[in-house]
Amino acid sequence: MEIIRFAAVSRNYFNMPIWVAHRCNLFREENLKVEIELHEPIDEVSQRLQQGAVQLAFGVTEHAILDRENGGSTSIIGGNVNKLPFSLISKNSITEPKELKNKIIGVSSKTAGSSSLVMKILEMHGLKYPFDYKLEEVGPILSRWEKLKSGEIDAGLQGTPLNHIAVSEGFTSLIEPREYFPDFQFTSLHVLENWAHENQKILLKFLRAYIRAHGLFFENQNLMADIAVKEMGIEKKYAHAAWTEYTEQHIFDPDGNFNINGIQSLIDVSALIRSISKRKNTKAEDYVDSSFLLKAKSYSG
Repeated sequence: MEIIRFAAVSRNYFNMPIWVAHRCNLFREENLKVEIELHEPIDEVSQRLQQGAVQLAFGVTEHAILDRENGGSTSIIGGNVNKLPFSLISKNSITEPKELKNKIIGVSSKTAGSSSLVMKILEMHGLKYPFDYKLEEVGPILSRWEKLKSGEIDAGLQGTPLNHIAVSEGFTSLIEPREYFPDFQFTSLHVLENWAHENQKILLKFLRAYIRAHGLFFENQNLMADIAVKEMGIEKKYAHAAWTEYTEQHIFDPDGNFNINGIQSLIDVSALIRSISKRKNTKAEDYVDSSFLLKAKSYSG
């Protein structure tokens, strides 16, 4: 049995495809053993991949773009969170975006990921970073949720189903970022180019299970709720709410593909906010390779 090491961020709903493939023995049927690592710092996932410590990862899409801009070889070969499943959640004392002035907003990273979204959307509401509010790196969704409850931050993006849980506990949903950016690739499936080409047979087996996992996700709501409850420790009603949102909004793709329009939206927004001259006028196609996913669909080896 061949071993693949896989890294992802935290214990959140983003990871459902890899959990489905693992728990439903789809990898085992491909004679693969996939060892899953979960990390709280989002930067660590990309670093583990770039260092060769893992072979595949659900990474923040902007990290793949940054790596390529800096001469690296990270390639986006599949989708993950293809549309935004977040709400900007605040303390219940804050009821409008403008009330975030002089407040602390928790993000996973100031240099990539959700911080671009926060800066751009709040700019639309008249708040400019760093003059009107503070961004604080507090880790991914679960860490932000704990710090929001403790009062260490005033607001932060919360992903499904934690956004539903937060509202049920009296917190305020200030902004739904998907209303501003209908297409936005937040996380995706990453690999280093050399490893992918040198280990194509193993990669195609992985992707064959990966595609099947996405199909199963869309087909079986009750099974997905059971898996989410086991992996995340959430109540079943929130697991069902997350499944409904992810399927109706196609946050996951039924075939495991990425959202090319979402990657372009990410490039355009982050270039505007971060003033990254190298990224301006670049195309999403420069960072992706869809050939492996296409080959996996007909692979019979």
